Amino acid sequence: MERYREIERSIIKKYRKDIWGKFVKAVKDFEMISENDKIAVCISGGKDSFLMAKCLEELLRHGKFKYELEFIVMDPGYNKANMDKIKENLSLLNIQAHIFETPVFKVANTSSSPCYMCAKMRRGYLYDYAKKLGCNKIALGHHFDDVIETVMLNMIYTGQFSSMMPKIHSDNFENMELIRPLYFIREKDIISFVKYNNLEFIDCACSVTKKDSGKRREIKKLIDSLKDIYKDADKCIYTSTCNVNLNTMISYKKDGVKYNFLDEYDKKN
Repeated sequence: MERYREIERSIIKKYRKDIWGKFVKAVKDFEMISENDKIAVCISGGKDSFLMAKCLEELLRHGKFKYELEFIVMDPGYNKANMDKIKENLSLLNIQAHIFETPVFKVANTSSSPCYMCAKMRRGYLYDYAKKLGCNKIALGHHFDDVIETVMLNMIYTGQFSSMMPKIHSDNFENMELIRPLYFIREKDIISFVKYNNLEFIDCACSVTKKDSGKRREIKKLIDSLKDIYKDADKCIYTSTCNVNLNTMISYKKDGVKYNFLDEYDKKN
C-alpha cells in the first residue's frame, strides 16, 4: 500500500473517534457543505490544514453527496526551505495544489500589529484566488483549541465576548463563505496523528512572529493552568458560547446595533 493510502486509512481507522468522527460531526452539525459546492481548501503548510485536506478528500470519497475541491497554497513570503517542505508534503500526501505568491509577510512586517495584518491580508488573497477558481467556499484548518483561545483572547485583550464561528459569510466577496471543518478536533489529537504517521510539517514559518508579543501563546498557557484546576475548563469555555443568556448581559451587539438591558428594563414591570 502506498504511504498516502496508509495515512488516509489511519484517519478513518485509528483516529476514527478523535479526528474523523469529530470532523464529520462539525460538517453535519453546522451544515458546512452542500451538494455541488466548490471548496477551496487552503493549505498553509502546517499540520492542521494538511489534515483538513485529507479529511475533505475522504468525505468526498465516502460521503452521500458530491462537491468539488480545489487545493490552494498561498506563499506569503516563505523561505525556500519551507516552500520545499510544503511541496514535499503535497507530493507525499498525493495532493495536487495551486500555488501562488503574495507579499503578505513583506507588508505585515511593517505593521505595528503584524499578526492582525497578516491574517487580514491572507484572508483577502485566499478569497480572491478561490473566487477566480470558481469556488463558493474556502476551508481553513482552525481546530477546537483555536476556537477557545480566540474566546479567551477576545475577553482578556479586547474586552468582548465573541467566538470564532464554524462558518461565516464573507463581507467583501459576494456569495463566498468560510468554513472550519476541524472545529471540534483537539490539537493534541492532530499532533498524535502526525507522530503516528511519522509526518513533518512546517510551523507558522512567519517572518514577523518573533516581533509579536505572542498573545496566543500566553492564552494557551492560561487555559492549561485553568485545566489544572478543573480538567474540563476548555470544554466549558466552548459551551459558554452555545449557552449565552441575553437576559444576564448588560449589553450586546447584533448586526452592528448595540442593545442595552436598560432598553427594556422598565417595560417588564
